[in-house]
Amino acid sequence: MKKFKKAFRRLPDPRADNARHDLLEVLFIALASMLCGAESCSDMADFGQSKEELLRLFLHLEHGIPSHDTFSRVFRLLKPQAFECAFRRFMAAFAKANRIKLTGVVAVDGKALRGAYERGGKATPLHMVNVFAVDARMALAQQKASGRNETAGALEVLDLLSLEGCIVTADALHCTRAFAATVRERGGDYVLAIKANRGRLFTAVTQQFARSGKRSTAEQIDPSTHDRREVRRATVMRNTSLADLYGFPGAAAIGRITSRRRLRKQRADAPVVRHYLLSKYIAPKRLLHVTRSHWGIENQLHWVLDVHFAEDSNRSRCDHAPENLAILRRLALNILRTHPDPASLRRKIKRAGWDNAFLMAALSHMR
Repeated sequence: MKKFKKAFRRLPDPRADNARHDLLEVLFIALASMLCGAESCSDMADFGQSKEELLRLFLHLEHGIPSHDTFSRVFRLLKPQAFECAFRRFMAAFAKANRIKLTGVVAVDGKALRGAYERGGKATPLHMVNVFAVDARMALAQQKASGRNETAGALEVLDLLSLEGCIVTADALHCTRAFAATVRERGGDYVLAIKANRGRLFTAVTQQFARSGKRSTAEQIDPSTHDRREVRRATVMRNTSLADLYGFPGAAAIGRITSRRRLRKQRADAPVVRHYLLSKYIAPKRLLHVTRSHWGIENQLHWVLDVHFAEDSNRSRCDHAPENLAILRRLALNILRTHPDPASLRRKIKRAGWDNAFLMAALSHMR
């Protein structure tokens, strides 16, 4: 609890001065309940009642367990910017204590909270931009995309991070001068997908590959899985003129990946060609790894949040509750994922709810 308090003690309490329950105790119970699979504020209150004896070992609980209304009020009123700042502070200390390197490939992508919509607004749910350290498999930050403007949200969240030693990846939506400049200013490099939406810049990239010139190539044959076999070929060419001709900050090389997939007992599909802008020259083999790693944010973060934490089906939608609960879910995911037990995430969540010793070990893991 002391380490938790150290990271979140500067978090301002938005409630009145006569609030009965300590803010940090409310947040700690909410986090512990989410480690055990809680999905709503009612679940948090039920968890507190059933685990009160255990919680009193390290919490004062002067006025007992908070009600579901208290949990709801806290998350509705808490400022997401301050909570997100405390989350980043906690994760930096957590990674340092557990010797987790947050460098390498850092993926940026948007995710809709599909249950967080107002009445009549099902087609426009709350949209978040997530930053995910692929190698460490940890969520680093998130930012609400105001007006569902994902590009603006990405710039805001990147501006809060140190990207030294990181290669930032993003899809073609973020292949913009502003995004590239922000990554470079924060000390990182980028590998950005580029498509025809970039007009003359995309044409220049494709034309260079069509012409003769010095290039490096590498090929990778993925193991046959799910009755399919895929061959991926990467080509990288140096090109520093794009930065001057098209004003694209830091562009130093271009990459192309050609994928050919064949399903079992069928003809091979037509090859799929993707192009990339790079802020530094990297070997083709490394490019294959970086571009494939980008999808870790979908498979290891977004999918996990929906399947194991029921994020898409969560109907919290009032005030700041959707954003704050999303931050809490990512904190719980990071803690469970880095716990040394080799069991799957699903089993860890169930075991935390059933086994007090395991739950205590998970909470102690926040050293």
